[in-house]
Amino acid sequence: MLNKHFLRIVMGASLLALAPIGAMAKTYQHSLGSVEINQVPQRVVVLGYGSLDYVDALGITPVGMPKTLLPASLHKFQAETFINTGSVKEVNYETLFTLKPDLIIAEGRMASIYKDLSDIAPTYMFRVDTSDYWKTTQQHWRALGEIFDKEDRAQQLISDVQQRIDALKNKVGEEAPKALTVSNSGNSLAMFGPNSRFSFVYQEAGFATSHSDNVASTPRTHGNLISFEYIADAQPEVLLILDREQAIGQSSGKAKQLFDNDLVSSTPAAKQNKVLFMDPAAWYLMAGGYQSTQTMINELDQLISQ
Repeated sequence: MLNKHFLRIVMGASLLALAPIGAMAKTYQHSLGSVEINQVPQRVVVLGYGSLDYVDALGITPVGMPKTLLPASLHKFQAETFINTGSVKEVNYETLFTLKPDLIIAEGRMASIYKDLSDIAPTYMFRVDTSDYWKTTQQHWRALGEIFDKEDRAQQLISDVQQRIDALKNKVGEEAPKALTVSNSGNSLAMFGPNSRFSFVYQEAGFATSHSDNVASTPRTHGNLISFEYIADAQPEVLLILDREQAIGQSSGKAKQLFDNDLVSSTPAAKQNKVLFMDPAAWYLMAGGYQSTQTMINELDQLISQ
């Protein structure tokens, strides 16, 4: 029987022999720890739409990605040349093994299976801290830019977005309109503040917050449960609405019917045509993407310009 210590030495030497000459692994920090990369990845699997959006802008072509609820802006990845890995919450492990990736880019919805993914290939967790959207997005963009040897392109994308954020915040101005950001799931309404998944509205764009002093809200893990009476009492100057059911493919257009009522119509936002039904893919499915962040800026810019 071979000595185990001797066997480890032989296996280690074999791995070194297979490594590219001059390659030296570098450690990159990400949302759930770190990953070691010793060469520019060639077979990349991307398991979320924000990161897919970004690597596409970076000039990287993945071999596989989820195709369930694939946003229209990423429609080209529906082509048969790209392998379907499942959904943004569930991966087909057999397909993933078959693809033999040298890098997996996962997102927050797959945080619970991060270790399983890491056992298959080096895995970078692209999870945007929604309470600090732009700061953490930039960190991911820079890290992936370095991993793919595209630092200049990454910096250009960051500069492009930063310039647009600065222009938007300047347009919003010091006397910023009071905004209320609401999501509906069925007939249930949830309100989100400055430290939520919609922090971009307040922290980057610079809108003020709107709230009711007379109608109660109920804290929940994902936003505070509110009523239409709450919205009417808050009197927002800007009302931002995310149709969550549309985002997850359960309905389309239901929110517009739901919010077409006298209580919403009584708000300054409705009277001044400052009600925005947000792009559900950009705001809900594609956190940290390049096109999606541009879409978020475009929507807020158009709203404030009306």
